[in-house]
Amino acid sequence: MTSSPTGRLFRTATGTDLVLTRTLRAPADDVWASLTEPDRTARWFGPWEGDAAPGRTIRVQMAFEDQEPWFDVRVDACEPPRRLAVSTVDEAGAWHLEFLLASVDAGTELRLVQHLTSTEGIGAVGPGWEYYLDLFTAARDGSPRPNFDDYYPAMAPYFEALSIGDDAGRG
Repeated sequence: MTSSPTGRLFRTATGTDLVLTRTLRAPADDVWASLTEPDRTARWFGPWEGDAAPGRTIRVQMAFEDQEPWFDVRVDACEPPRRLAVSTVDEAGAWHLEFLLASVDAGTELRLVQHLTSTEGIGAVGPGWEYYLDLFTAARDGSPRPNFDDYYPAMAPYFEALSIGDDAGRG
């Protein structure tokens, strides 16, 4: 499990990307299945239902949040086993995410990229993604599930410091 934050911010032509990375000792096809199969996503994020084709909208449940809410997620791109891009809109705004997989010596590198138009709220968003990626890792290797209280608010200052100095942040 990650005991300290790993996220980084990178300036892009359209804003800022929040990037978090994990390396998993498994082939990309297996990691891909953990990201895309409803019974496997249920172990670390929540189940989903619907036709997950590009351009289509599925319903996803956040099984590890209070009240376990369901919400709509649009599949923007699906390129097995290398890239999944999704987007959603909620009361906090628009979320544009990519999961990128690459083969590395130790197995597969998973990069979660959130495309941001502003770094406002990064002190809450970053710790949340650290938590979910560690849930992902725990679900895959059978280790104990992390406790969100170890991530937020403890990691908030790290992520807030990434964006000090300019609104686009520095990585």
